[in-house]
Amino acid sequence: MDYNNFEKKERAKKRVEELKGFYIHFMVYVLVNIMISTVIVVSHMYNGDGFIESIWDFGTISTWIFWGIGVFFHAMKVFSFNPIFNKSWEERQLKKYMDEDKKQAEKYK
Repeated sequence: MDYNNFEKKERAKKRVEELKGFYIHFMVYVLVNIMISTVIVVSHMYNGDGFIESIWDFGTISTWIFWGIGVFFHAMKVFSFNPIFNKSWEERQLKKYMDEDKKQAEKYK
């Protein structure tokens, strides 16, 4: 196996590991939040609150929200979604700096 194929295989392995890590993170997020929400809802209902009030209590949905933000950013990283610093932005910046270097080089000729 030549170096180029080895490099491709290593990049593919890294990508698979990143995907696997995200999917594990997402499964843990869902399972743990279901358990936490169940405990909170049952405890609220045991104390006399209604089912709907128990579900919409901030304590019930807060872990879904805040941990969900973390899962969202993890997904953005793994799936290479970056609306601000996307490929066209990178290309514009590269062109800008290459043009600046060219102007600097012409200045000293």
